[in-house]
Amino acid sequence: MNKQKYNILFYLLFISSYLVAETITESRKNAITRAIENVGPTVASINVVQDVVVPFGRDPWFNYFFPEIFYQKRKARSSGSGVVISPDGYVITNSHVVEKASEVFVSLKGGEEYPAEIIGIDHISDIALLKLEGRDFSYASLANSDNLIIGEWVIALGNPLGLFEINNQPTATIGIISAVDMNFGEMKGGQVYKNMIQTDAAINMGNSGGPLVNSQGKVIGINTFIYTGSSYSEGSIGIGFAIPINRAKRIVEELKNTGRVDRSYKTGLTVQPLTPRISLYMELDITEGLIVVEVEQRSTADRSGIMNGDIITRVNGVNVKTTSQFRSIIEESDLRQGDRINIKLYRNGRYINKKLILGRGER
Repeated sequence: MNKQKYNILFYLLFISSYLVAETITESRKNAITRAIENVGPTVASINVVQDVVVPFGRDPWFNYFFPEIFYQKRKARSSGSGVVISPDGYVITNSHVVEKASEVFVSLKGGEEYPAEIIGIDHISDIALLKLEGRDFSYASLANSDNLIIGEWVIALGNPLGLFEINNQPTATIGIISAVDMNFGEMKGGQVYKNMIQTDAAINMGNSGGPLVNSQGKVIGINTFIYTGSSYSEGSIGIGFAIPINRAKRIVEELKNTGRVDRSYKTGLTVQPLTPRISLYMELDITEGLIVVEVEQRSTADRSGIMNGDIITRVNGVNVKTTSQFRSIIEESDLRQGDRINIKLYRNGRYINKKLILGRGER
């Protein structure tokens, strides 16, 4: 065999082995790997600097009686996750990741770091919006989180335990949607978590604020907190929760436009608890609820057909006996002007259902 034929044969063998290797590699790819590949460049490692006051010495007695001498300010660092949602550099994260920050820096896949401006923070929904200086950023597609399927595959991406800094790329964990519409009401910290997505994809410290992604590579939620099965805040036992992206989008739009979320509202109603004495005086068949004593003219309550003397018994499917319960239902559902509530009321011996749109309140 002459040298030319040998070279051609070697070349063909090389090309064949290369094509076989490529075919094998392609055969290992699936919807999950493609989703991670697509969303990975949009995942942000969020590095936060905070000013904290710490004891100067270790003697608690002196620290207590002479705080101006024995306490000093120091810089503390923490990290979380986020996701870029637009080519001009807007980033969604959790408010608890950045709300006490004096400085925020964002790293993207590959290690490039950007200073971030905090556009707005909403503590109640636990959503914050950041802005990076620049343009043409890779950004994630956002899904419709009203159309989730229990059991469908999902991927949690982020910066758990600071691992992003080791290889300059996000960590991915996979699981399924375990449940939807998980309502926790108002938490001890003041956050209101409603309609949360539950997943068994592993979520750990540092994942907060990162995206929960479906198998199409679209963001369905913002990873927020976990249950650990103990009093410790670290560790994952496969019960994590994410804020639905539809809710996050609504908050982000308000933060982008005004830097804050306006939760003022007006019902146009004046109510008081129905007592057994009032019920007896009015010869009613019920003894619990809220009696409407005034309906503001031309208010949304007036337009909905609610009248003086009506007895409100349920709001959004929940029995109400006090005015504080009425307010709590609205606040814990994170409702505000323009939102609709369902009211069941008692009038002239029968029950009637009404829909009330919350009006514009005073700031």
